[in-house]
Amino acid sequence: MALHSTDPGAAGGAATPGRPTVAAFDFDGTLTDSGSVFPFLVSLRGYWPVLRAVIRLSPGLVRAAIAGGVAADQVKEELFTRLLGGLPVDEVDRRAADFAHGHLRRHLRQDTLRRLEWHHRQGHHTVVVSASPECYVSPAAHELGVDGVVATRLAVGGGGLLTGGYEGKNCRGAEKYARLVVHLRAQGLLTGNGGEQPVLWAYGNSRGDLRLLNAADHGIDAGRLGPLGRLRRFPRLAAVAASARRHGDADGVA
Repeated sequence: MALHSTDPGAAGGAATPGRPTVAAFDFDGTLTDSGSVFPFLVSLRGYWPVLRAVIRLSPGLVRAAIAGGVAADQVKEELFTRLLGGLPVDEVDRRAADFAHGHLRRHLRQDTLRRLEWHHRQGHHTVVVSASPECYVSPAAHELGVDGVVATRLAVGGGGLLTGGYEGKNCRGAEKYARLVVHLRAQGLLTGNGGEQPVLWAYGNSRGDLRLLNAADHGIDAGRLGPLGRLRRFPRLAAVAASARRHGDADGVA
């Protein structure tokens, strides 16, 4: 896939003949206005158990906030192990679906939602690509009418109980793009049309989305920090919407 376009005027969304189009959306901070992991853990275990786990892991959480990368992956897995290990996967999945519905109701971003709906109207293949647990990202994406989900999977051990660890890797950074490629190959979107790859739009808000946006034909910064954000070299979501309106290709994004 080509590197991102930095020209918002080129981002009206015109189809490329013979090539399918894929739109990949991050979840936390992009489709929604805030993080979801800690609210989800609180919904399962309660406020005080989560607070105790956070206090115990606070040195690692601080390092993760500063360094990101492997440090963030490791401390997140430690947190999941403390709070989710031993829980029945069927119960977690049921409660995760309830959480997803409530979280969308309270935190769904209307500007990004309208952009997602625009991609739906164009017949594009839409995917949510998230580092958050698949158990609630998947029902949230289903509620939004998204075609596919790529997210962090939680490992299940004996007796149908969560181990708290990852199944595979935390779906952030380079793993987001690698997992998206696997998904697209499974959907037959990387093999047709003479071997050409699909046109990729990618929407993100943080450094964990940087690899995905770099790999996209159109990488879009959906963050709220503007020139202070880590994705500041990418076109802003509002600029893409304005360009679409100027080209008579209104997507309804304010």
